[in-house]
Amino acid sequence: MTADPSTGTGISGNPVMVRYGELFLKSEPVRHHFISMLLRNIRHALAANGLSARFETPRGRILIFGEEPGQIADIVARVFGVIDVSICTLTGKEVETLSSAAADLAFSHIGSGKSFAVRAKRQQKVGLTSQELGEQIGSAVYDCIPGLRVDLEKPDYEIFVEVRDFGGLVYDSRIPAPGGLPFGTQGHVLVLLSSGIDSPVASWLAMKRGCEITHLHLDAGRWAGADVLAAATENHRKLSCWCPGQEIRMVIVKNEALFDEMQRLRIQPRYRCVICKRFMHRVAARIMGSEGQQALVTGENLGQVASQTLANLSVISEAVTVPVLRPLITYDKEETITLARRIGTFDTHPGDLACRAVPKMPATAALLVEIQACEQRMDMDAIIRTACENTRMVTARDGRIRDDDPEDTPPPDGDGMIGFTG
Repeated sequence: MTADPSTGTGISGNPVMVRYGELFLKSEPVRHHFISMLLRNIRHALAANGLSARFETPRGRILIFGEEPGQIADIVARVFGVIDVSICTLTGKEVETLSSAAADLAFSHIGSGKSFAVRAKRQQKVGLTSQELGEQIGSAVYDCIPGLRVDLEKPDYEIFVEVRDFGGLVYDSRIPAPGGLPFGTQGHVLVLLSSGIDSPVASWLAMKRGCEITHLHLDAGRWAGADVLAAATENHRKLSCWCPGQEIRMVIVKNEALFDEMQRLRIQPRYRCVICKRFMHRVAARIMGSEGQQALVTGENLGQVASQTLANLSVISEAVTVPVLRPLITYDKEETITLARRIGTFDTHPGDLACRAVPKMPATAALLVEIQACEQRMDMDAIIRTACENTRMVTARDGRIRDDDPEDTPPPDGDGMIGFTG
């Protein structure tokens, strides 16, 4: 690509501009590392969709040049670490050049009788102030399109102008992206993934904070509803859309024997939920020990169900020494549902997701000594060891499933990508 003489740099064309947020606050070495990880993830995402591009990284921004800027913008808007993206017109830094580009953009998107505003900012604090720059560009747009009204509070149309070291950027839309930290910058976690609403959201939030993930699903067999495994696999598939070009694994461990043993020994039904959760945590800790994940992530929420009272969470947490992260711990259910809808994991018709082991009156404040006594009767260590010796793996990539052991695995509902709407 040849240089644009109006900018005096090697940067030219109509780029997609990427903004990142808190990365800019990091120390210089950390910031460079995080930006390199973000660029890697963007490249993976574009390659997964058959697109190639060239990148420039002026301070505080990433500019992406490719033949399909609309497609590039939509794809990059699903990448963690990105705040928003815009398709820009790249110009020189002169007011006349900026004004002409802004007027051309406005002319094709707004007509007489509408209101508009110009939002201008400059990187170097010399020459015109941002306000003066906006006023001059706004006057040019006003003169070009008769009958416009200026409204700086709630305009019908906004034009954004940035003057940076390499030139000017003019655009009129900002596509929201998930934000957070680049995927992979914060290590690897194991996520307990169910067929429900909460755990997929917890997984997404862990990814948003930069964690690579492996999912762990506990298959309760005949103690679970007929659609539980299919729904969990579908959650796994949909979440893979948020790290395009990269594989996510889901380990499936059967825990039907746990409930069989509780029934055989006539363990008090009121303790089943707490014992089950401790079992899940201990299985997860064993898998983490062999695969190197640094923390366990769950979808638990304070006080939402009987097993999630503060007293019971304390008893459950005692089962393991690994760090347990609970991203949803303070969320209201409606907040979780709203986020599940936005990320694409909420299903209005989920099917039979019942747990047939849930008692009518579960304990809300189980005593640790009583739970431990139940586990000793059951020889919990032996049940966990047997369960972990009979696992299988399901791999998801770009919204598609590959089952390393397809026996008994229900097919996913589809293979489409999931978009983020702000």
